[in-house]
Amino acid sequence: MKLIYSGKTKEFTPELEEKVTAKLAKLSKLIEQRGEREAHMKHWKERHLHNVEIVLNFYDHSLVAEAADSDLDTALCNAIENLETKVLKLRARWRDTHRDPKNVRSSKENWAEEESGVEAAAPESNGTSRKPRIFRVNHSNGSKPMTLDEALLEMERQSDYVVYRDSDKNCLSVLVRRPDGNYDLIES
Repeated sequence: MKLIYSGKTKEFTPELEEKVTAKLAKLSKLIEQRGEREAHMKHWKERHLHNVEIVLNFYDHSLVAEAADSDLDTALCNAIENLETKVLKLRARWRDTHRDPKNVRSSKENWAEEESGVEAAAPESNGTSRKPRIFRVNHSNGSKPMTLDEALLEMERQSDYVVYRDSDKNCLSVLVRRPDGNYDLIES
């Protein structure tokens, strides 16, 4: 991020400039997705207060952060914190309105409700039911191969099916509990 100073620049020590550039470098990670940004920093002193104003253009908005304190370092830190909160707020607002339309957001909310345990296949308002959701099983997540007996023990602790790599046959197997209490074993 390019920083342009104006005002009383004699009072900026090299240590203070390093601190400001480090804080703005952190902030630039949030805002520099579409090219180089410029921040204009104005400093003036009224009576015993150091006034700092930072102006930054972000998503076609001019963000202005102001702070005043008797200590220049504190005034700069407060102005940068104010600017950071404004950037985060504008960025979140932009994401909510521009990323996905409302119908996509509502379907995401519906899927979230289904995952949390609300009715899995609730009919929609027009009487049709939703498409069934496909759950992908990750069999390459570093789990060790197991025998059929170990899979039965694992299945008693968890759900109605277990996908595992059979250690005897070195193949992918699925063990499914049937409604009558018996089990089906599917081997690849």
